[in-house]
Formats: sequence, C-alpha cells, structure tokens
Amino acid sequence: MHGIIWLILLFVAAVVAATFLGDNGALVTLFWPPWRVDVSFNFFLIALVVSIIAVYLSLHALGALVSLPRRAREWRMAKRDRVAQQALREALGWFFAGRYSRAYKAAERAMNIQRETPDLAPDQEFSQLAHLLAAGSLHRLQDRARRDEHLAQALQGARGPRLPRPTEEGARLLAAEWALDDRDAPRALELLAELSPGVARRTQALRLKLQAARLAERPLEALRTARLLAKHQAFSNTAAQGLLRSLAFEAIEGARDPDQLRRLWQQFDSVDRKDVYVACRAACHLARMGQADEARAWLRPFWDDIASRPVEERAELVRALAEALPGIGPDWLPRLESAAKAHPRDLQLTYALGRALAELRLWGKARQLLERCAQDEALSAEQRRAAWLALADIAEQEGDEAAANRCFRRAAQSA
Repeated sequence: MHGIIWLILLFVAAVVAATFLGDNGALVTLFWPPWRVDVSFNFFLIALVVSIIAVYLSLHALGALVSLPRRAREWRMAKRDRVAQQALREALGWFFAGRYSRAYKAAERAMNIQRETPDLAPDQEFSQLAHLLAAGSLHRLQDRARRDEHLAQALQGARGPRLPRPTEEGARLLAAEWALDDRDAPRALELLAELSPGVARRTQALRLKLQAARLAERPLEALRTARLLAKHQAFSNTAAQGLLRSLAFEAIEGARDPDQLRRLWQQFDSVDRKDVYVACRAACHLARMGQADEARAWLRPFWDDIASRPVEERAELVRALAEALPGIGPDWLPRLESAAKAHPRDLQLTYALGRALAELRLWGKARQLLERCAQDEALSAEQRRAAWLALADIAEQEGDEAAANRCFRRAAQSA
C-alpha cells in the first residue's frame, strides 16, 4: 500500500514538473567578481534541492559519528539489562518449578550483572526482587543464615524513597511468613506490626497474623483476627464458624482462675457470647472452678428459650447444666419442667430434670426420671453412668444398700 502511494506521488510530481518547468525560460545569474555564471532556473532549483539534501545528510552523519560512543554505551547497557532481566525471569521460573538451587544461582547472576553495571544500579526494584527471590530459594533450602542476609538487604532497600510500595509490603509479608515457618511467632508479629494499617487489614496479612497468634498462644488475639478474616469472607461460613468456636474454646481453656475467665468473657465479641457452644464451654469451665451459681447465670438466657432450639444445642445445654448442678435452686424447676413438657421425647431434657430433682432432694420423681434415662441407650454412656450414680446416691440416702450397690455396678458397666 505504501509503495502505491509513493508511486502516485511520483507521478504527480512528474506532472507538476512537466507543467511548470517544461517551458520555463528563466535564467539565474550568479555574480562572483570577476566571474559571472548564467544558469537556467530549472537547474538552479535542482541544484538547490540537492545541496540542501547533501548538507542535511552530512550533518546527520556527523551527529551520528559524534554520538557513536554514547550509543555504543547505551547498547551495551541495554544488552546487559536484557541479560539481567532474563536471569531474573529464569530465577522466577526455576523457583516456581521447585528447583531452588538453580533459582538462587539465577538470582545471584542477575544481582552480579547489576553490580557490575553502574548504569543499572538505580533500578532498586530489580535489586529487591532479586534479593527476595534469592532469599525465598534459600528459605526452601533451609539455609537460614544466607536467607537472612538477603532478606536484610531487601528490607533495607525497601526503605528507599523511589521504591514502589508493593515491593516493601511483599518483603515484610514474606519475612513474616518465613518467621512462621521457623516457629518464631514474636518475630512474625513484630514484622506484621510494622505494616501500614491498610496492608495489615489485607487477607494475607490477617492469615499470617492468625497463624502467629495461635503459635504464640494468644487465642483471644487469634479470635479477633479470625473474625476479621470471616468478615473478609476468607473462609466458608461453616469453616469460619468452626474456627471461631475452636479459638474461643482455646481462650476459655486457657483461663486459670474465675477472675481471668470473667475478664475473658467480657472481652469476647457479643456474637461469641451468644453462641450456645461457646457459652456452654465457658460455663462448664467456670463450674469446675467452683462457681456453679455464676455458671448457671451464664446459661440461664439460653434455657429461657430452649424449647425453640435445635436438638444439638439442647444436648449441649444439658451437658453444661449437668456440670453446674451443685447448689441449684428451686427457681430452675419451672424452667426445666416446661422444657421437658415441650419436648416429652427428648431424653436430654428428661435427664436434666431428673438430675436437678435429685440435687434438690426430690427423690421420688427424680428416681422415676433417672431410671428411665439410665436404661435408654439413646443417651451417651457418660450420661447413663451419671444417672446410675445419682440413683446410687439416692439409694444411699434412703438407706437401701442393696439398691445402691446394684446402681454402682450398673454405673461401672456403663463406663
């Protein structure tokens, strides 16, 4: 297409020249005393155009000759830059392929090329990426000493004013991840704390913080971090619920006295305090510390609407109340009786009512309910054993040693 256009323009120029210059009889006289030269106007125009072109080409050639050293230096730098970039890409490819020794050698080669080329030194991002690749490869090779050297250089260079922020953030996140692999939770938390607030709220940073908090045995901090991850939809709903509960359980089991458990309970999110399983675990732990009254107070809001709760939650509430039975008052009887009437086939509620009646020394009705529960395989072995032990205690209180011995034997068989 370009050839056709040039051909058309050539024909147009020929037509114009033939039209205006064919019959042109004008002359151009040049005086250079004592000489005088007369030339045709057409020849003068052609000579003028040729002279301009010759001067232009001469100046262009002279400029090219003068700039030849500079262009040669730029060419050499561009060639070394291409070789360095190729080495860096090769290191990245070997790293993803799991060939960490080759990845480290390629990254080292890229850094050597940059060090030997002063014109490439200002490219700080290239240097930091090469250091990170080298450090990552050495981390996989379990060479922590040299890994830390490259990581220190990467973090030191990350403070440069011209370095893009993603490089600095990536260096710190990788450093935190490697600290976790080394089981160094304090170091990981320290590196994560140095991140800016925006970066610290990213999903990857929160995941690392969750792992570090769990490794450092800080379940409450891990619980808060996991809740942020759940809000960011980093887990499925089922996985998030299970993780949050397990972290809450860890925090509860870590309490060493009632005061510590109370403070922990107040620090829980309202969603955690409304979780039946978390509340039951906390109440059981508090009851084992001798605070059964307060444990029942934590369970009371859930028992007030137990009739509308699923079977699994009712069973969990029954197990928690069984732990907190000592010292139960008669004010609990209406609540337990209404729940048992609402679900007459639920042996868990029947068991809870029987245990409460036995604790209140209402032995006649308690014996009837507990015998029914103790002989039903639908209940767990632990609950049937507790029912037989409660029946044995009632028999001892009534002075029936034979019945007590029989109940003790059945309890032993249920264990």
